[in-house]
Amino acid sequence: MELAHSLLLNEEACNQLGEVQKAEFIFDWLRYLEKLLLATSRSDVREKQKTLVEQLLSLLNSSPGPPTRNLLAKNLGILYSIGDTFSVYETIDKCNDLIRSKDDSPSYLPTKLAAVVCLGSLYKKLGRILGNTFTDTVGNILKAVKSAESQGRYEIMLSLQNILSGLGASATPCHRDIYKAARSCLTDRSMAVRCAAAKCLLELQKEAIFMWSTDLDSVATLCFKSFEGSNYDVRISVSKLLGTVLAKAIISKHPGSVSRQSIRRVSLEEVLELLGTGFLRGTSGFLRASGDVLKGTSSVNRDVRVGVTQAYVVFVSTLGGSWLEKNFAAFLSHILSLVSQSHPKATQMQGDAICGRRCISFILRATIGSLLGEKAQIAAAKDICQAIWKLKKVVDAVMSDSNLETRLGSTDVAASPHMLVCALQELGNLIHSLGTTAAPLLQDSSTGILDSVISVILHPSISVRLAAAWCLHCIAVALPSYLTPLLERCLERLTVLKSSPEAVTGFSFAVAALLGAVKHCPLGIPHGKGKIVMALAEDLLCSASQNSRLSAQRTQAGWLLIAALMTLGSSVISHHLARVLLLWKCVFPVSPKDLETEKSRGDSFTWQVTLEGRAGALCAIKSFVSHCGDLLTEEVIQRLLPPLPCAVDLLTQLSSILKTYGSPLKTPSVVYRQRLYELLILLPPETYEENLCTILKELAADLTAPDIQVAASTFLLPPLCHQDDLLILSPLLQETDHKFIEEQLLLGSGIACGSLEYDPYTIYEKGVEGDSVPKPLPPTLSVISSAVKLFGVVCAHVGEAQRLLILEQLLDSIKHTKGPRQQVVQLHVVSSLSSFLKYVAGCKGNLGPEEMRRPALALVMGALESPNPLLRCAAAEAWARLAQVGNDGAFTTALAQVSFDKLKSARDVVTRTGHSLALGSLHRYLGGISSQHLNSCVGILYTLSQDSTSPDVQTWALHSLSLVIDSAGPHYYTHVEPTLSLIIMLLLNVPPTHAEVHQSLGRCLNALITTLGPELQGNNTSFSTLRTSCLLGCAVMQDNPDCLVQAQAISCLQQLHMFAPRHVNLSSLVSCLCVHLCSPYLLLRRAVLACLRQLVQREAAEVSEHAVMLAQDSSREELISDANIREVGLEGALLTLLDKETDQRLCHDIKETLNHMLTSMAVDKLSFWLKLCKDVLAASADFTTVTCVDTMQEEEEGDKGDDASVLTTRSDDKFHPFTNPRWATRVFAAECVCRIINQCENAHSAHFDIALAQEMKKRDSRNDFLVLHLADLIRMAFMAATDHSDHLRLSGLETLLVVIRRFAAIPEPEFPGHVILEQYQANVGAALRPAFTSETPPDVTAKACQVCSAWIASGVVSDLNDLRRVHQLLVSSLTKVQAGKEALSYLYNESASTMEILAVLKAWAEVYIIAVERHKNHKQPLKTTTCSEESVINGSYSSDELLDLVHTDLGTLSRLWLAALQDFALLTLPPEFASQLPVEGGAFYTAETSDNAKLHYYNSWALILHATALWLTSTGFVADADEGAANLSRPVTPTSMCQGSSSGATVKSPEDVYTDRFHLILGISVEFLCSLHSDATMESITACLHALQALLDVPWPRSKIGSDQDLGIELLNVLHRVILTRESSCIQLASLEVVRQIIYAAQEHVKEKRRSAEVDDGAAEKETLPEFGEGKDTGGLVPGKSLVFATLELCVCILVRQLPELNPKLTGSPGIKATKPQVLSEDGSRLVSAALGILSELPAVCSPEGSISVLPTILYLTIGVLRETAVRLPGGQLSSTVAASLQALKGILSSPMARAEKSHTAWTDLLRSALSTILDCWDPVDGTQQQLDDISLLTAVTVFILSTSPEVTTIPCLQNRCIEKFKATLEIKEPIVQIKTYQLLLSIFQYPNPVVSYPYIYSLVSSIVDKLQEINMRKPEDTTELQIFQEGIKVLEALVAVAEEQHRSQLVTCLLPILISFLLDENALGSATSILRNLHDFALQNLMQIGPQYSSVFKSVMASSPALKARLEAAIKGNQESVKVKIPTTSKRTKNPGKNSSIQLKTNFL
Repeated sequence: MELAHSLLLNEEACNQLGEVQKAEFIFDWLRYLEKLLLATSRSDVREKQKTLVEQLLSLLNSSPGPPTRNLLAKNLGILYSIGDTFSVYETIDKCNDLIRSKDDSPSYLPTKLAAVVCLGSLYKKLGRILGNTFTDTVGNILKAVKSAESQGRYEIMLSLQNILSGLGASATPCHRDIYKAARSCLTDRSMAVRCAAAKCLLELQKEAIFMWSTDLDSVATLCFKSFEGSNYDVRISVSKLLGTVLAKAIISKHPGSVSRQSIRRVSLEEVLELLGTGFLRGTSGFLRASGDVLKGTSSVNRDVRVGVTQAYVVFVSTLGGSWLEKNFAAFLSHILSLVSQSHPKATQMQGDAICGRRCISFILRATIGSLLGEKAQIAAAKDICQAIWKLKKVVDAVMSDSNLETRLGSTDVAASPHMLVCALQELGNLIHSLGTTAAPLLQDSSTGILDSVISVILHPSISVRLAAAWCLHCIAVALPSYLTPLLERCLERLTVLKSSPEAVTGFSFAVAALLGAVKHCPLGIPHGKGKIVMALAEDLLCSASQNSRLSAQRTQAGWLLIAALMTLGSSVISHHLARVLLLWKCVFPVSPKDLETEKSRGDSFTWQVTLEGRAGALCAIKSFVSHCGDLLTEEVIQRLLPPLPCAVDLLTQLSSILKTYGSPLKTPSVVYRQRLYELLILLPPETYEENLCTILKELAADLTAPDIQVAASTFLLPPLCHQDDLLILSPLLQETDHKFIEEQLLLGSGIACGSLEYDPYTIYEKGVEGDSVPKPLPPTLSVISSAVKLFGVVCAHVGEAQRLLILEQLLDSIKHTKGPRQQVVQLHVVSSLSSFLKYVAGCKGNLGPEEMRRPALALVMGALESPNPLLRCAAAEAWARLAQVGNDGAFTTALAQVSFDKLKSARDVVTRTGHSLALGSLHRYLGGISSQHLNSCVGILYTLSQDSTSPDVQTWALHSLSLVIDSAGPHYYTHVEPTLSLIIMLLLNVPPTHAEVHQSLGRCLNALITTLGPELQGNNTSFSTLRTSCLLGCAVMQDNPDCLVQAQAISCLQQLHMFAPRHVNLSSLVSCLCVHLCSPYLLLRRAVLACLRQLVQREAAEVSEHAVMLAQDSSREELISDANIREVGLEGALLTLLDKETDQRLCHDIKETLNHMLTSMAVDKLSFWLKLCKDVLAASADFTTVTCVDTMQEEEEGDKGDDASVLTTRSDDKFHPFTNPRWATRVFAAECVCRIINQCENAHSAHFDIALAQEMKKRDSRNDFLVLHLADLIRMAFMAATDHSDHLRLSGLETLLVVIRRFAAIPEPEFPGHVILEQYQANVGAALRPAFTSETPPDVTAKACQVCSAWIASGVVSDLNDLRRVHQLLVSSLTKVQAGKEALSYLYNESASTMEILAVLKAWAEVYIIAVERHKNHKQPLKTTTCSEESVINGSYSSDELLDLVHTDLGTLSRLWLAALQDFALLTLPPEFASQLPVEGGAFYTAETSDNAKLHYYNSWALILHATALWLTSTGFVADADEGAANLSRPVTPTSMCQGSSSGATVKSPEDVYTDRFHLILGISVEFLCSLHSDATMESITACLHALQALLDVPWPRSKIGSDQDLGIELLNVLHRVILTRESSCIQLASLEVVRQIIYAAQEHVKEKRRSAEVDDGAAEKETLPEFGEGKDTGGLVPGKSLVFATLELCVCILVRQLPELNPKLTGSPGIKATKPQVLSEDGSRLVSAALGILSELPAVCSPEGSISVLPTILYLTIGVLRETAVRLPGGQLSSTVAASLQALKGILSSPMARAEKSHTAWTDLLRSALSTILDCWDPVDGTQQQLDDISLLTAVTVFILSTSPEVTTIPCLQNRCIEKFKATLEIKEPIVQIKTYQLLLSIFQYPNPVVSYPYIYSLVSSIVDKLQEINMRKPEDTTELQIFQEGIKVLEALVAVAEEQHRSQLVTCLLPILISFLLDENALGSATSILRNLHDFALQNLMQIGPQYSSVFKSVMASSPALKARLEAAIKGNQESVKVKIPTTSKRTKNPGKNSSIQLKTNFL
């Protein structure tokens, strides 16, 4: 293929190839040439032009296929437009000659067609350059039309379209001729020709004025004719033509020149009249029509009507939204008049009327729904409402007319029900789509929407009543706040007007529709409404028999209400179930005997009522089974069953009853049947086992009944066919934008479309297609589809003999009928058989014995050869299912063989299509059957797919082939190459008019690509050839004119991109996607978005860039302008599309695509994305009622400039790239803003740091950071939060919350001490205020409370007055909550108020928690005065004020919080305690709504718990004033407990109240923590642990825990579990803190017991005191009963997790392993330190014996941590874990247990071992020296020496080792080690007990003195040496102080010479280095101190050494002046370096 990539065709290479490859090669060359020509310079092209033209023309003569000829023509056009044009005339002549040629043979046809195409292309490219040649050309082409066949006519029309577009106005002379030719083609036999002619005329009307002036009527009539017998594509093309021409007629501004004076202006009325004529009369002339009306037969042709409907939509869309706004009233009245009674013919048949109404609804939906913005839609709704009022007045006038004659005569004329139905449905749809944005519309009393709709509920026509009820349903779904009032109003009317039949049905419909709306409204309705409805329904049913005029209506109404009530779900129904079951039982007679007596008694009317009632009851039970499945217990099923046998009995009697009473019972009996079947389908077959056979007989009779006339295959079969197979059938079965109206064509002429009046019971069901009206089919049809479904179930459950019998019977029934009836019966029978096979296959069942197969096979075989394609399709599916349930290889093979044989012999299309699909289906369900089968199957399908005489056979065979490829998988590899070349050959040769063949080819290619999969990346020649062929196939399909083929091409490229991304040209793919983004074909748009969604997951940025480049490259004329990519990029275009699109799947894909793009690009294109979101949100800002408070004027000005720039780009866009986006799009934009903020969090830190962001922006202006857009973020959140739409308000508040949380802590660099959010406080306040008004729904208020608390808690606002604004909102909510249940809003379910109340309490809790925290944090710094004064004043001030703010309401809050917690505790009880719950519910929930309320409690309990615990702590568990007990001033401790309560015992004593509260908090916490679900939030767990911490902060609760050991152990076990299951360090730390408090409580308890025992027993008898603490006098700790043991478990868990080496099991030996010490992470260190702290406290909880048991473990762990983490850190610091272990050691060593007489000896032994272990740490292990830190170990040794009793450390062996370590360390050269060693020795030397300190002094002093003298000799050179020296001197000085009198003088004499040697005289002092000066100062100062202290020694030394004395005097003199100044400073400075760390050590451990 590489050879094809050259400017000239490589003929030599080309001629060597075979037929197919040659065609491929040429096509590839032409594709390449097209790109190359555009990129090559003019001169190069001209050089080779002659050869090129010759090559192209020779190709022209070689019969090129359709895609090749199009490319060839394109290239010729490009070549001449770039190169010279002088030879173009020759080329044109050549083409004309080819067309004139008389050769009519099929082989010559492609050349002729290619010539036609070339002419079109040349004229399109070169246009007017070609001068006057066009008259001849056009004449020649038009002559050819007459004799051409369909392909020729098709190409000629398209060619003429191109010629016209190239020549423009200069083609005027030929316009009439072209018009005439196109007219005849517009009604051509071939649909493709009609489409082409429509395109040609569409081009013509641009210049041919006569088309939209003088000939307008004839154009319209022509289009109507063209619609007759048309297909979907024709309707799309022709309606576009008609709509455009008519729109042109209205808007065209005629130039006022004389020549045009004759042209008449066309008014809107005339145009609408024209369209109306087509809609009502179709193509028939006036005479014919009137004749038909007289006969009363003909109704207008449906396809004409559908076509005209589409033309209406095109007409209005072309004129645009603003035109529609202006002319809406006229347009509406015209559209409605189309179904008025003044055109009786259009509506006299019910079916026609319904179809007509569908069309009207479609026109209104497609125009109002998609062209108007929300404001205009509201205006339109008002107009529709006016229309309803007018129609209503007419009805009223007629109804009140007293003259009965006139009244009867004119009812039809005036009370046109159809107009009202259309108006009401559109009004409902409009309000539904507007959502809560429609609130102003309903509040507007002048319009009176609700009144108008409710008034129509009494209309005499049932369809109007239903439409009005549905309209109310839509209003309630859109505006949930209206649901309850509407329900009340309708119930009230229903009760009052019980005696009017219209009112009973009308209002019962309305109530049912409103009950159906409840499931769409999350806030629900008050629970009591269910009771009212139930009571009313019972009343209606009971009173039905009182008045025969009303009995039918009341019966229907009663059951309808009960059935609708079921949709409210089990929580409501469980209360009414008993009554419903009773009513159900009473509806049917008890025994068959009663049924007989009934038959003999009744008359026609009573039977009608009875059947109506029983059908209603069946429907109610069906509704119960489908909506309340969880109530279907065994018991309930047993109570449901008794009436069933009787219901089935009645079914068998129906036919005889019908014979007796005649036709009035016909419909009720059909409805009864259908209801029973529907119920049985839902019930498990076991429940009606005895009746299976009876039911089966009835079903068989129904399916083969003699009175069915219509074959409605299109509603029965599609569910039974495979979805993919439906694609090969009529395009009508595919998803299109026009499905709503196209459906009526699908069903065929005799059948009405579905409509609500056929089954009023569907009014409460959830619509299948989202929001549109339910469309049940007529009962005669729906009973068949229910029967088919039920047959499948029943037949599978009867005995095999019975099954065989019934199948034989069905087979016979087909044989015994003839003609059209036979088709109907066959259809029903095959459907039910398919249903049976599908059911059995689904249950993995079996068909049964051999003889079963024969009738089944015969049935399916007959259907496989049926003329109805849909039936063949279903039969092929059944054929495969038969093999599947036959479950026998031989049988499967036989089935395949039957098809093979048939295909080999048969020649008719029907058999060949049916059996080829059967083969495909077999493969689909049974995988690859066998390789031999695969070969024969592929061979046969190859042959069939090349049968060019029948496109149908090709289509089916290729589709089947695609199934085979799919199911064969890797087995297909051998066939890949031949199949691929077959596909390419067909793609290049099948005419474009056979689009369905191309679609099947696309499916085959797709399946092949999937089979090849990742192999397509391969580089060897075979794979690259395959890949090239696949790409070539895609290219051919991309150029195909059919949209569905293009969709296939896109999905093939998508697959290729997935498997071989490098080989797909992304830019051309993206450009193709952008072009089709707004295609009128839904399936093409879906394919585009599915592909885009996949592309942007990998390479979003590239896709986006390609799209923008394409948009800027304006030479691409085919780019569709709808998607405004140039201005707003692909992202903006997608947002616009999302706004217009109604298809759910597409919208989902668009959102996904945008989300992927946002995730990968938002951070890089921040401004772009934010501007997009802002434009979408601001486009509707004019609509909001609240004005934005703005504190940033400069922002405003910046924006004005912005707007101006937008203005210049597109003046017609009203400043906005997005015009009036819908609320759903705006919600999506708000969600995007939150996503952008989240994306930035993971990006650069500058996004949340304004100083850094500004600096980086200065450095490079391209840098862009989120924090710089804060004003925009706030403004967007504000706009959304104050909108009319509740959904948008929720999104806006969420955005605001995210902004507050992310930006609250960012400081404002220009105003230190402030944060950047502070300037927006007015905006935040203004955004929140509307959410607290009385009419705001609870969910919005709840969200706003959350934002309020976040705002107050964020600390952004420090000034109290500013804070009060937001605080006030919370206060107002609190007052609402205090009113309690009485003041609940009655609009929504009680659980909604629960949600709001809990949100308020949670918000207050959050604020209180923050206030207390701040108060705490500010209390601590006040003790030390290190903070700068100002911040302390500010901070503490505001923190206390916040606490004061809350304090005022704290009394109320605490009460409410406790109540909420009590509710929560009750609701979390297991179900078995349900009986103990309070009957009336809790404080904030009612018993009936407890299930819904639970969720809200789960969301808020944790913070409320924390707040309550804090409040209880703050009161210290002393009595609150409001509880009337005496206010105790001091905290209650266990001993002072009994004195507090002097009040009477009538009320609970405070003690009991506290105990209850304590257990409430503890119980909730333990219950939650001990069974953490995976969905438990971090927030809840931390809040819970913090609550426990707060609780244990005060003595009283601690005493409770301390005194109840089991409680403590329980808590510890729960915390252990939390630590095991949650990795988060903050949760583990919080847990450890609680553990520490529990141990503290236990210690307190033990101390208290010891104290009281001492007090009781008196001091005299100390010896006999009982042992307190764990371990008593045995020392045993029992696991599970011991607090200490539980604590040890928990601490070991923490330590071993951080340091696995501590676990001897893991390290494999109990000894010390040589491991390198490690530094833990910060979190790890914190956890280890906390655990060690707890361990060191444990001995205090034990008795002396107990302490001996735990000590080894504690010491092992503590020393283990020391050993594992003693890392050398720079500067001699100790790591935090080492510090913690030393601290713990100190705590353990100084424990009183070490001194207690019972444990003294054991402790001493253990502590000696511990010291020994530490000393062992220095020794090499396994011959390697350990890398431990000497300082850490020495410090540990020192801790031992100083903290234990002397007998531990003074035994010689240990003492000597310790002294050795010190000696060794002194020798270490590292200065820092020496300094630390000196410091440690200093502390030992100063130890008061000489037994301990003296040995060290004796051993170490001499070496210290030596060291100092050595330094003295060589003088210190740097600060560290200076420090060492100073520390050494300090040690010596300490020695002097410690020494006994007699030795002191010797020491002083040692010390003085050293000090004096460092003194400098005044000369030396000036020139000395800073170090020497420091030394001088230090020495002098020390001398000054020593002199006075030991004056006698001092004097004697001075006397004995004159040199020293002289030196000292000189120094003192020299220093005299400076000393005065310097002494204070130097003393400070010199002490600092060394002392610093020693002080720290002292405080820490020593």
